[in-house]
Amino acid sequence: MTQVQEIAAIAREKAQQLGIEKFDIYGATIDETSVQVDQGNPKQVKASNRSSVTVRVWAQSGQVGVTSTTDIDSSGLELALKTAQEASHFGVKDHAPDFSVAATQPLSEELSLTPDHTPIGELLAQLTQAEAELLASHEAIGSVPYNGLAQRSASRFYVNSQGALRQERRASNSIYLYSKADQPGKKPRSSGAFRVSNTFQALDIQGCVTEAAEKTISHLDYQGIPSGTYLVVLSPEAFLSLLGAFSNIFNAQSILDKRSLSTPESLGQPLATELLSVYDDALHPENVSKVTFDDEGTPTRRVCLIEKGVLKGFLHSAGTAKRLQAEPTGHANIGAKVTVSAHYYHVLPGTSANADYSLDTADNVVFIDDLQALHAGVKALQGSFSLPFDGWLLRNGERHSIASATVAGDFLTLLKSIVYLDPVAKVTPGGICPHVWVEGLSVTGEG
Repeated sequence: MTQVQEIAAIAREKAQQLGIEKFDIYGATIDETSVQVDQGNPKQVKASNRSSVTVRVWAQSGQVGVTSTTDIDSSGLELALKTAQEASHFGVKDHAPDFSVAATQPLSEELSLTPDHTPIGELLAQLTQAEAELLASHEAIGSVPYNGLAQRSASRFYVNSQGALRQERRASNSIYLYSKADQPGKKPRSSGAFRVSNTFQALDIQGCVTEAAEKTISHLDYQGIPSGTYLVVLSPEAFLSLLGAFSNIFNAQSILDKRSLSTPESLGQPLATELLSVYDDALHPENVSKVTFDDEGTPTRRVCLIEKGVLKGFLHSAGTAKRLQAEPTGHANIGAKVTVSAHYYHVLPGTSANADYSLDTADNVVFIDDLQALHAGVKALQGSFSLPFDGWLLRNGERHSIASATVAGDFLTLLKSIVYLDPVAKVTPGGICPHVWVEGLSVTGEG
């Protein structure tokens, strides 16, 4: 038997001994090796193995008890089941979670990726070389204070007393480089890049070095920008950051908790310009962190959130789907409370724009590359944001680094102020998105 089958068999045996009729178990194990360097010398070498298992037991009354453990042998599962059984008598009565109706449906695909086992010495050698190339790219770049090269493998499983049995294994490799440049009489300037891949051989280390160098060098000759209202281009990473910060719009649990900018009646209503469509697609071929089922065992799938500007769907757990008379979408995270979160956004044009926009010819346009301090500058329940950013002022296509500036606005207004989406999208770790052009954003700067 495979490990998950063994876990299921042990759990059924122990549950029968304890008189438990209804239970489920979700677990994940992560193995990770990472290295960091400093001026050609190893700074940190780390290997870790992290496991977490969540056990839920239902009482006859329908109340649920939840406990967590890191021990999935016979005695560990027995103790976890017994603890959850005792806790079930104190569980919530209103809207208690239940099994997903889709927990036994077939998965759309099987995921079993064999992790890399690149020696630590090779990881250090590759990262040291990348650091050296980045330092040599410009005399002003004096250090790469933040860097890392990591390998990770993750195994997940879900079983329940009604016969559900899920398991998957995935692997990823990643590198990040964040360089710092100092010039006499000027402020330090920094920028970075990140790459991720399923295999070490496919990891674009050279592309990461090149992007980090180009961005850092482009910010050396900075200047102030007058405060005002601008046509703004949001990089794919910047737009996805905003979309994630205001994800309560699509989160069914947030909506039911009345902590969202949407209501159940928002479905079918215009939310953005017709130029915008947004999906959540955990199974997209470009998604390195692909998952085939959520913590409740529901198969993941492509979910339409916005279609040509109209709000078309919410992200659901089994419980929110039942309360809103919908189908679970595969976005549940179980714990003391079941929560909902997105997997992998796919942003694409809806209808075609009436005019073409190009970074090569843009004039007096602000190009925002990276938004900062989202934890402090976003008011998710009000829809407003005020965020410092790294970027450039475009003058006839030429980029001029902005010394220091903040962009502010209302997210719902921003969605309706989109005037163009580039036809070519960029694959990022957090999703797929083109450059997004927004008219009338307020920028506060110097000069």
